[in-house]
This record gives sequence, structure tokens and C-alpha cells, in this order.
Amino acid sequence: MTMTVTTSSPTADPVKKPSGFTPLAKRRRLTDHVVRVTVIAALLVALVPLVWLVSTLVIRGIEPLLDIDWWTLPERKGGAANAIVGTLMQTALAAVISIPLGIFVAIYLVEYATKKSVLARVTTFMVDILSGVPSIVAALFVYAVWRTTLGLPRSGFVVAIALVLLMVPLVVRATEEMLKIVPQDLREASYALGIPKWKTIVKIVLPTALSGIVTGVMLAIARVMGESAPVLILVGSTRAMNWNPFDGNQESLPLMMVQQYNNGPGAFDKVWGAALCLVILVAIVYFGAKIVSKIFAPKTS
Repeated sequence: MTMTVTTSSPTADPVKKPSGFTPLAKRRRLTDHVVRVTVIAALLVALVPLVWLVSTLVIRGIEPLLDIDWWTLPERKGGAANAIVGTLMQTALAAVISIPLGIFVAIYLVEYATKKSVLARVTTFMVDILSGVPSIVAALFVYAVWRTTLGLPRSGFVVAIALVLLMVPLVVRATEEMLKIVPQDLREASYALGIPKWKTIVKIVLPTALSGIVTGVMLAIARVMGESAPVLILVGSTRAMNWNPFDGNQESLPLMMVQQYNNGPGAFDKVWGAALCLVILVAIVYFGAKIVSKIFAPKTS
């Protein structure tokens, strides 16, 4: 019996290297690593001024806020309760007018307007214009109409009207973008079941986009809450408490900061305290709104 032994030939095809070791794969891996490092470095650079700002606010402004009188007494008695109340009232009035108005405009632009609609094009153009209007211009416009033309007195409500001009375009843009990303399949499924369009918008479209709408609204509120130009032009400062935004002068935190800054270096602690207080109020409103949006948002499995 003859046995045949087969041996591997030295000229056989060499074992192929894994694709991960090819020059192209190495180049891709290197590029991915470089981009990742660049993005992380950009993130760290962007965080530096933010962390610096927040730490400076806390270090310099925390001392006045630790005193209970800051939250309970008006400015004439060493506190800031009148400025806090004025800020919340003026912002609340502006939000009550701006949020429904902005949401309705966005619903019209996304759900009802056609591409050839003249009204939709004019509305979009005006929203773009208002988005770039400085706060001092809005304040001067309201002053010209309210004081010069109508001859009405200055008050916190007039400040709220100026804030509406600044807040509406932000609400419209945020709501419009959130409504656009709602899947069209949801609308078509609702229409197929015989549900009217208005009920589809209320029950399906708006709840689906609620989280993004709330975020946009909070950004708008955060912007107008710290505006100083309208309060400097449209309302007078007062160190006393004023619970009526429709009558008389009414203090606010931005106005208090300007007034205390003009008093000299001795009052800078109150300036930093008012700035930190304003940031805390914005944070409270933001997190409160996020909780509300999670409660009313559609539940997912």
C-alpha cells in the first residue's frame, strides 16, 4: 500500500491580512481619532467661559442671597423682593400674550398655509425681521406709540408689551421647527380614522412636539427676562413694592442692577446678587416647564 503525503507548497497564496490593517483602514481610523479629539477640544473650550461665568456669579453673588431679607423685603429695606416680583409679573404678562400668539402663528404656517400663500410669505418675512430687532428698538417703538401718540403713563405692562415683540418670533420659530419634524404618518393615520384636522393638531401633533416647544419657549422667556432696555425706557424705578403692573413704577432685577451699579463700587454686591437671582429664576422656570412637558408628553412603550 502506498501512502501519499501532501505538503504545503511554499508558493501557496499567503494568508490575507485583516482588512483593519490596510492603509485605507488605518487612514480612516486616524481621521476618526483626529476628529474626535478636535470635537472634544472644542467642547472643552466652549465650557471654559460658561463655567467661569457661573462660578463667578456664585462666588460674588451668593452672599446677599443667603440673607432671608433679600427674598422677603423690598429694596428700600435692604432686600430685593420688589424687583423679583416685578420681573416675574412683567415676564408672565409677556408670556401670556406671546406663547399662544406664537404657537397659533406657527400652526398656521406649518399646518394650514400653502407654498403660494401670500399671507404665509409675509408672516415669515415679518417673523424674520422681528427676530433681529434689538431690544432698544422695540422699546423705543412702544414708547413712541404708548407715550408720545397715546399719552398713556409708564408701567410694568408697557414693558411686557415691548417684551412681546422680542418673544413672539422666538416662540414662532421654535414651534414651527418642532411641528415640522412630527411624522406626517401620524397626521395621515388620524385623518384616515375620520378625526378633524383641528383635533389632530390638538391631540396628536402638539403633544408629540411638546417637549421641543417647551424648550423653545423657555429660551424665549430666558431672553426677555434679562432685558434691560425696555425697563430703562418704559417704566420708572421704585424701591417700594408694587403689585399692580398696570399702574405706577415697578422695579425689576435688570433695572435694579443698573441702579445699584450707578451707586458705585459699594453696591456691587447687590449687582452680583441680582444677577445670580435672575439666573436662579430662569433655571427654576426652565426645570418646572420640563417637568410639565414630561407629564403631558405622549407616553412611549
